[in-house]
Amino acid sequence: MNVLNGIEHSGEIQRVLKGDRVGLVTAPAGVDRGLVHCADIIKKLCDLRVLFSPEHGVRGDRAAGEKVADMVDRRTGLTAYSIYGGGHRPTAEMLDKVDAIVIDLFDIGCRYYTFISTLRNIMEECAIHNKRLVILDRINPINGVTVEGNLLDMRFSSFVGTAPIPQRHGLTVGELALLFRGEYEIKCELDIVRARGWSRELYFDQCGFLWVNPSPNIPTCDTAVLYPGTCLFESANLSEGRGTTKPFEIIGAPWLDAHMAADRLNGLDMPGVLFRPVFFVPAASKYAGTACRGVQAHVTDRNRFKSVETGVRMLFALKELSGGHFEWVPPLSDMGSHFIDLLAGTDRLRGYGLSVDDLLEDWRHDAQSFSKQREKYLLY
Repeated sequence: MNVLNGIEHSGEIQRVLKGDRVGLVTAPAGVDRGLVHCADIIKKLCDLRVLFSPEHGVRGDRAAGEKVADMVDRRTGLTAYSIYGGGHRPTAEMLDKVDAIVIDLFDIGCRYYTFISTLRNIMEECAIHNKRLVILDRINPINGVTVEGNLLDMRFSSFVGTAPIPQRHGLTVGELALLFRGEYEIKCELDIVRARGWSRELYFDQCGFLWVNPSPNIPTCDTAVLYPGTCLFESANLSEGRGTTKPFEIIGAPWLDAHMAADRLNGLDMPGVLFRPVFFVPAASKYAGTACRGVQAHVTDRNRFKSVETGVRMLFALKELSGGHFEWVPPLSDMGSHFIDLLAGTDRLRGYGLSVDDLLEDWRHDAQSFSKQREKYLLY
């Protein structure tokens, strides 16, 4: 199957960027089919002046949430300015060095993924400073058809939720940029070098690409499929599997009964997924060095699997089985929101006595509404 991402189209890239001083926003998975990093490719094609580092850095040497500092990229010899930390956006001084910003980011199709906020911030700065934005588009690795989840309530907007889109949005980075420009009037000059040969129902591993971790804890396409649901466990005192070989597939805690949890979740008969009891010791993150008990989610049918619904039902069920041990991660300040409210984009998941069925029914209406809204921005 001959599916190509935007970075493969060197002639179009040269034409679009001819004569421009260029800044590049990218991350470790910004590679072509031969696994050559886009920074090395762009440097040969045009006048690349600077790099911009989102979360995890240009080369992937920073953990999730770890501050990224300005540095010199050893491979290209160019300064890589951090746009993860501080205001999460380039300064006027940084932008003075370029005429155009190129974005080549491997987003995994989920609202929480911070590359979406990076995209919006770059668009806003390009509009303010009259810089052209060029997006080298990439396929959505968990397909471009499925839309799941609720529309983010902007009272809970943050760097893990920048716009009223659902958790699983089904768009590419280029399509997100068109939506941001059209719906939120971010008036930057925008060019998109499109992917080619992709049908929206295809997942990454059906397109002949080699997987490169877009972030340290997304090691496979299966992980990315689960992430829109199981990422919610970052907001509670259960391990989401960080520090294991199966992040976002394994969920547990020292106080959980693994067999009881697996039986309860399998008893819910959720489509396209089975659970087995697991016992693990995280090497890092929550409960590092402590024996945990929990479940591993095994996706058996991606076309039937509902990642967001599965994550929400898991959260409710494991909370009930916690024997009073379950806790939400507290706000960072007295005036701050709970992290679950920022991830969920609402405070309704955390409380107020709403049943899981009623909550998910409301979220289905949100997803249907967004599916109609996004139609005019689809490129593929």
